[in-house]
Amino acid sequence: MDGIIELHKGRLNELNKNLSLAEKLRFVHSVIRDCLGCVDRIAVALYDSKTDLLKNFLHSSDEDHPLVQYQAKLSEAGSLLTVFRSGQGRVVNDLAAFEYGEHVHTRQIDEQGFQSSYTLPIYHNGLFLGFIFFDSYQKHSFQLEVLHELDLFGQVISSMITSELVTIRMMLATVQTARQMAAFHDTETGLHTDRVSHYARLIAQRLAPTYGFNDEYIEHLFLFAPLHDVGKIGLPDAVLKKAERLSEEEFEEMKEHVVIGRRIIDAILQDFGLDSFPRAEMLRNIAEYHHEAVDGSGYAIGLRGKQIPIEARIIAVADIFDALTSRRRYKVAWTNDEAFHLLERLAGFKLDPDCVAALVESRKAVEEIQSRFKEIPPGS
Repeated sequence: MDGIIELHKGRLNELNKNLSLAEKLRFVHSVIRDCLGCVDRIAVALYDSKTDLLKNFLHSSDEDHPLVQYQAKLSEAGSLLTVFRSGQGRVVNDLAAFEYGEHVHTRQIDEQGFQSSYTLPIYHNGLFLGFIFFDSYQKHSFQLEVLHELDLFGQVISSMITSELVTIRMMLATVQTARQMAAFHDTETGLHTDRVSHYARLIAQRLAPTYGFNDEYIEHLFLFAPLHDVGKIGLPDAVLKKAERLSEEEFEEMKEHVVIGRRIIDAILQDFGLDSFPRAEMLRNIAEYHHEAVDGSGYAIGLRGKQIPIEARIIAVADIFDALTSRRRYKVAWTNDEAFHLLERLAGFKLDPDCVAALVESRKAVEEIQSRFKEIPPGS
């Protein structure tokens, strides 16, 4: 009987391990190289329907990536717009066809030396999520037999991407439902979390060269930012909705939201089977440490300086800036100049100075975010 049963290790078995998406993509690329030999880079760009932006997310290249922290409007990318609308792949067996293209990504791909490409759209239940790019240094690499193979690998990559993104979005939806049930949505709107997410991404993009952030890190920061104050679900309305200054006892109760937030995040990760999710610690850090201060005066632990995870330092600046420039029951909205001035005063002892400078230096982008995610006054 022993001779009848044999174990077989499939060529994609490595994907069953607890790897990051970047590690999984590099592994799939290695398998494609062994099978086909003509694919020199795989890249993934995600689509944000709220802003019409395509954003670099992952790449498998060993060499310098030609499009780091790059984003562009899908509506202005004619060829990719056709792929999106048709739902079909795009084959370009001689990229010289785009040699006069004006887009930054077209020029940089050409400068990197790629000669041909195959692009597939990523969909999940009819929802467009982004693109997969297979690039080659050789012309005419993507003939019919190769395309048949890449279509299958493309489905594997799509499944990897959608599995993680859909899970994260389900987590966010779960929290949003809990907020509505707890009436927490009356204190801070969905537009607040949109703005904080986009401010956080701006800061991270500015800091990327210094801190070594890749596109995957920046995108996960963007996705996780709405959960920074999830712990407020567990606070009573008497504290959350109080129009006057909180008493010392009430403020101590408010401070508990970061501890509650960590517990909620841990429970969500466990419920979704994501305890060992490679980016889980980033999510925990955002919820638990975004009220720490670089001089050690923050809460709940009193971490100092670089002891505070960088993602929490980024969220702290983004969150405070939006709180200052937003109208609340107990305050009028500050101007950007007033808010920037206060952030700069707090830099170095309450807030991370690099994070503050990154936001202040992004004034035009900040104004665009405010315009796109503008609060509509009641009765308007």
